[in-house]
Amino acid sequence: MKKEIKIAPLVYPQPVIMIATYNEDGSVDVMNAAWGGAADNDMIMISLSDNHATVKNLLRNKAVTISMPTAEYIKEADYFGMVSSLNTKDKFERTGLHAHKAETVNAPVIEEFPVCLECEFDSVDDYGIYFFKIKKAIAEEKVLDAQGNLNLSKCDGVLFDVATGKYFRIGEYLAKAFSIGREVKK
Repeated sequence: MKKEIKIAPLVYPQPVIMIATYNEDGSVDVMNAAWGGAADNDMIMISLSDNHATVKNLLRNKAVTISMPTAEYIKEADYFGMVSSLNTKDKFERTGLHAHKAETVNAPVIEEFPVCLECEFDSVDDYGIYFFKIKKAIAEEKVLDAQGNLNLSKCDGVLFDVATGKYFRIGEYLAKAFSIGREVKK
């Protein structure tokens, strides 16, 4: 029997997303945003309020990088969601992480995060959903399979549970999509 629970956007998994931009002075800004996901095959959407330094930066630079942190860097990822570069100018430097400029957009790539999407700002809707066009996707070789595809089992990715405010690791492989269902289709 199902029991009524607190209303929350309980759509899971909810990825932990790192949005990186350059501040006006050229320093690196990274924000933890857990309200986003795929909008299309080459688009990402993220819900953001306009009071963030990251929003000011992405509107000025028209670019971001979007990375997925590993469980190893959960402390730094959480910090990026707690502190604003509006108030803490050395926010990124305090973490000890490293960055370099993306090849296709004017935004930083966080070296320690194994998967990164270099994105151009596309649009924002009336609800504060920002849309980004993926210009380039890069990943460390250690998280790829033999065919060069991303292997989530190797990424050690992080999910956010909005109901409890807790982080979780991405789980184990279950089955191939659009294949396992054939057993029912028969």
